[in-house]
Amino acid sequence: MAKLPIPYKIYLSEEEIPKQWYNLNAAMKTKHAPFLNPATLQPCSADDLKPVFCDDCVGQEMNMSDLYIDIPEDIRSFYKMYRPSPLVRAYCLEKVLDTPAEIYYKFEGNNTSGSHKLNSAAAQAYYAKKQGLKSVTTETGAGQWGTALSMACSYYGLDLIVYMVKVSSEQKPYRKEVMRTYGAQVIPSPSDTTEAGRKILKEFPGTGGSLGCAISEAVEKAVTSDSCRYVLGSVLDHVLLHQSVIGLESKAALDKYGVEVDTVIGCVGGGSNFGGLIAPFMGDKIAGKNDIEFIGVEPASCPSLTRGKFVYDFCDSAKITPLAKMYTLGCGFMPAPNHAGGLRYHGMSPIVSELYHQGLMRAVAVEQSKVFEAAEMFARIEGILPAPESSHAIRVAIDEAIKCRETGKKKKILFGLTGTGYFDMAAYKQYNDGTMTDYIPTDADLAKGFASIPDIPQNK
Repeated sequence: MAKLPIPYKIYLSEEEIPKQWYNLNAAMKTKHAPFLNPATLQPCSADDLKPVFCDDCVGQEMNMSDLYIDIPEDIRSFYKMYRPSPLVRAYCLEKVLDTPAEIYYKFEGNNTSGSHKLNSAAAQAYYAKKQGLKSVTTETGAGQWGTALSMACSYYGLDLIVYMVKVSSEQKPYRKEVMRTYGAQVIPSPSDTTEAGRKILKEFPGTGGSLGCAISEAVEKAVTSDSCRYVLGSVLDHVLLHQSVIGLESKAALDKYGVEVDTVIGCVGGGSNFGGLIAPFMGDKIAGKNDIEFIGVEPASCPSLTRGKFVYDFCDSAKITPLAKMYTLGCGFMPAPNHAGGLRYHGMSPIVSELYHQGLMRAVAVEQSKVFEAAEMFARIEGILPAPESSHAIRVAIDEAIKCRETGKKKKILFGLTGTGYFDMAAYKQYNDGTMTDYIPTDADLAKGFASIPDIPQNK
């Protein structure tokens, strides 16, 4: 292929929006362990999951064989409102860093929800409507998922209840108002509206909550309501499947200019954006077609990959969801109220966990003050105010580019810029005021969370 000058922004056409999702499950030679029914400790069947999730999503969750899964035309039409998203060459950042590295980022914040979350929200709302459901429930951390789902539910005419992690609802009141503007009911979690919430409040009085808490409440509400299902914004395989549009578009844009990346970086909380970004690249690596280094970046305050245990654990704090084999800090772990609310989760996607366990990727944990240092640098140089979650990837991308400057090695780096930070100004204010603190859990803190991991034969 002839070398073409690479523009600042590489755009695909509307027709180049993927027509199929990429199923990383099918590409993996060693699949992740199955979810377990908590009552029987046997692998979950589709019938076990259908009372909780939409039928079509359950089918996608269980699909380990089809490498590509068709995107319904109705969902592609929704995607056309904001996709394809641009792939940007960070020329300005490269110049300031004086690095021989080429830096690219896939920007997913060019929609009203402000993040990548709309890719799966649109799909799950479509499937709920197709099934004839009247309402759905969900959880949200920083609010990007709740915002995206409220938009999608409004579009498809579904009622929505969002359990928002309490500390995030306090830090980001305007994110909550966006959800309400789109018609969602938003309840700070843990709350007294569910048995799970009341139990958590009794055990942890005054807690700011966690994604595990909010999941417990949302699942309970869904299974006790008529014509309702629970939808999840991360962790599960079908969510990573929907997010593969990020990686597919990135790969198509890079291919246009003959760019083969050496490193792919993304923030990791539950794993959805990272799993979606790396999907087609990782599939090629597993097939022996590349030797890309994949780096997942997590907050030092909630280090599930770098300090967690690879065991079966509950996906929620109240222990009512199926058990997943994943890297976890224990479903009872209560993370510190750091500002990367979307990364404040005790476990990690089973797909990402399995890839990490196989040594196909590595993980890095970073403190939030260093994250915001990188965020402000990026905002001033590249002109986009990044979300705290995204800024974890920015931090490590900058670090990798600096290593290239020091060694003279010319690498091509791709990272995911998952969203914008315009609802995170309280966090930026703390950083600018010099009042931001870094919390790194001690071994004793982690031991409390590990004590909540179920004592089952599969964990022996």
